Amino acid sequence: MKRINNIYHQIYTWDNLLIAYYKAAKGKRKKREVKKYASELEKNIGDLQKQFITKELNVGNYSFFTIKEPKVRDICAAHFHERVMHHAIMNICEPFFDKFAIYDSYACRKNKGTLKAINRCQFFTRHHKWYLKMDIKKYFDSIDHNVVLQLLMHKIKDKSLLLIFKQIFDTYHILPGKGLPIGNLISQHIANYYLGFFDHWIKESLRIKGYLRFMDDFVVFGHTKQTLQDIHKQIQEYIWDKLKLTLKHTTQLNRSIKGVPFLGFRIFPGKITLTPNSKKRFIRKFIRYEKKLETGKWDEEEYLEHIRPLFDFVQCGDTLEFRKHVLNRFGVLS
Repeated sequence: MKRINNIYHQIYTWDNLLIAYYKAAKGKRKKREVKKYASELEKNIGDLQKQFITKELNVGNYSFFTIKEPKVRDICAAHFHERVMHHAIMNICEPFFDKFAIYDSYACRKNKGTLKAINRCQFFTRHHKWYLKMDIKKYFDSIDHNVVLQLLMHKIKDKSLLLIFKQIFDTYHILPGKGLPIGNLISQHIANYYLGFFDHWIKESLRIKGYLRFMDDFVVFGHTKQTLQDIHKQIQEYIWDKLKLTLKHTTQLNRSIKGVPFLGFRIFPGKITLTPNSKKRFIRKFIRYEKKLETGKWDEEEYLEHIRPLFDFVQCGDTLEFRKHVLNRFGVLS
């Protein structure tokens, strides 16, 4: 892929900024900051356009909170005006990032996602005897700003665009020059791009056919235990030498018939089951959502906004009897 150039001006066209606003506001029109932004939409879009033109962006306005499911994580959410900015940038840049991605990268990509990643994983279990499951230790906190800028320069020639990315990276760090905020649109795409170079190394240098990745969770398949042990050592060296990352100690090497733990499921050649923790999380969330509907804290629109993705997730596996059980036992109308 040739380095992209002369695209920065496309980001701050009026039409692109309006599209970015509607994307950022989707499902959030009732929130106070969205209503406030919409009340002076033309002025706010104009102000954002000026910021892009002068390359002096109002960035780094974050709200911090902690979530406990599926694991404890500190979330750093940008204020609404900044989320509009992120969408404007990614409207233009996402196609270039997507073109760089390999086929078996499934996070933050159109027409990919959890279901396709799970089905692809099952396909590999049917054709390989062994699997090696890995993920990155504190991935978002470990992304190196200098490294990511160098990687962006491999694909982007536009100096104005590179300057904007640097301004955004400079607003956040866990250690000096380290970290991207979890919860922001640009962070998700940049984090996916960062490991894209690892993907290409796996496919083009190691020539591994059985491989897939969903953000920082990835699985390598092989026909012998020894082969995967050797690959594991090479992966450890590569991600540290090239990306300044380390693997978690929870790496798993096992036979495919034992089931691959991936994205909240255990994936076998002949079936896909929820892990015990995923079942518990589903039940807790379902009960909480039902109570909010029953007590009037949520109207039906808000309830459906939350319950649909919850059920969409568990339907990725063979969970019909489990869903029936939960509905019968905990449903408001049961």
